[in-house]
Amino acid sequence: MSRVDTAWLRMDTDANLMMIVGVWYIRPGITLAALRERVEARLLQYTRFRQKVVEDALGAQWVEDEDFDIANHVQAEILLPLRGQSAEAALQARVGELAATPLDAARPLWQFQLIEDFEDGQSVLLARIHHCIADGIALIAVMLSITDGGKAPPKRQQQPRDDQDWLTDTLLRPLSDMSIKAIRMAGAGAAKGVDAWIDPPHPVDSSMEMARIGYQAVSDIAAFALMPDDSPTRLKGKPGGAKRVSWADGLPLDAVKAVGKAMNASINDVLLSCVAGAIGGYLAERGEDPAGKEIRTMVPVNLRPLEKAYQLGNRFGLVPLVLPIGIANPVERLYAVKARMQELKGSFQPVLAFGLLSVAGLLIKPVQHAMLNIFAKKTTAVVTNVPGPAQALSFCGSTVTRVMFWVPQSGDVGMGVSILTYAGQVQFGLITDSTLCPDPEAIVERFAPEFNKLLLLALMLPWGDCD
Repeated sequence: MSRVDTAWLRMDTDANLMMIVGVWYIRPGITLAALRERVEARLLQYTRFRQKVVEDALGAQWVEDEDFDIANHVQAEILLPLRGQSAEAALQARVGELAATPLDAARPLWQFQLIEDFEDGQSVLLARIHHCIADGIALIAVMLSITDGGKAPPKRQQQPRDDQDWLTDTLLRPLSDMSIKAIRMAGAGAAKGVDAWIDPPHPVDSSMEMARIGYQAVSDIAAFALMPDDSPTRLKGKPGGAKRVSWADGLPLDAVKAVGKAMNASINDVLLSCVAGAIGGYLAERGEDPAGKEIRTMVPVNLRPLEKAYQLGNRFGLVPLVLPIGIANPVERLYAVKARMQELKGSFQPVLAFGLLSVAGLLIKPVQHAMLNIFAKKTTAVVTNVPGPAQALSFCGSTVTRVMFWVPQSGDVGMGVSILTYAGQVQFGLITDSTLCPDPEAIVERFAPEFNKLLLLALMLPWGDCD
């Protein structure tokens, strides 16, 4: 197991498990037998899903599970709503329970559960996959491979041969000109990534550029160590371990694009400003004045070329983005988010974060936790945006009408915001620690109204000549 993946394996705590949790709505419903057949035919073509983890003093190894049984990993789930509880509310409660339930460490670290008859003839597939197996971009490729018409890549291509923890040695050596260039060239691979949170740097072609890169790299290392704490809010503190999950109806992607174009902002700027507004409004409703407050979020940045999205493992960095939750004016807040996104462009921080995770994977668990809490102590939430398929997927002859997922949080971070674009809709999901935020639905329900404020203002702008 690579050092980065080992770091994710060892990051589990009682309060936060490093699992990616996902939900598919499937119409018409499918049977458990059909699901098991598809998983055996497609998912198990990835050798990683037949392997368990064995840890030793030197790290962790992937080992074939000689007793692998599909029944242990693909199971039926019976959903029994409480009196007066809707099926949707019961489903959200169950997802929260699963997000706080460890996977069996003696078996491969994944599990699917199928609710065959959810409501209105639908089935719901619940998936849990440990982060040490793959990151979000890789799992999107896995998802596509198990749908109708998809296929897994040949086994010889599934594991990267050039991913030998390529940043660890660079970060452990002094930042010489050669090491800076190595970081720079590695970062250039992000140019072909699926997620465009930042613009990747261009290849080095002059000594002046080399000097600028060196200065930037040193500055970013210092920034990690010297980041101030973000504003204290009720959302930040010691998590208790129980999880709450919520999601909202999607926003039309075309409408989000239109608002971004009208406001001269990116789609990410628009969506993140809505997240900031929703969190600020939630705090204000609970008597906590958000004026002037900011919270820091960790934003994953893909470092994997698009053509290698099918390779498992983790290849992403993290950048700290401060959200202005205390700005009430939606336009002012949007441009504040845009300015902060601009500041991240050209930053080495995602590459350095990848390297820090590589180093962390070498350390004993207590030291690793102390190192990784550098991020957690200065962070309120993790926010991730994953671009999914533009068209609805077909699975076992049925249609996947809706997809949602939730990101894990490390250390004492108690909130994860997930944004997924699927079939022309932008989906918002939220997972919170119940001690810090027992009612995530009260935040999620604010996303659409915050967007509608921007939409209304965009419609009021001058349209120009309409020939």
